[in-house]
Amino acid sequence: MKIQGLLTDEAVLAELGERLAKRRLELQMTQEVLAEQAGVSKRTVERLEAGATTQLSTVVRILRVLELLDRLETLVPETGPRPIDLLKLKGKARKRASGRRKPADGVPWTWGDET
Repeated sequence: MKIQGLLTDEAVLAELGERLAKRRLELQMTQEVLAEQAGVSKRTVERLEAGATTQLSTVVRILRVLELLDRLETLVPETGPRPIDLLKLKGKARKRASGRRKPADGVPWTWGDET
């Protein structure tokens, strides 16, 4: 299954769990061995592979043991400033978000076909 934005959180977690289980099996590793090397309980590995929620630090430990940690770079790549931002900021780093702007007249913009 392809992970897409239309999937529920539960479906995404189930798919991730299945993929982690497949990777563990590719490495000829039992849940017990994975748990021991990651420093978590076997039950935690079972729950993760079943699609249950867990702490992010646990996922990082398991990804490290499964030799998948470097793939997080693809998941959340480091971003740099856009060229236009560099010009506006004159080389300074941005320190906060500007937030959403409110319309000048206080009425939100619409397409006009809403009823």
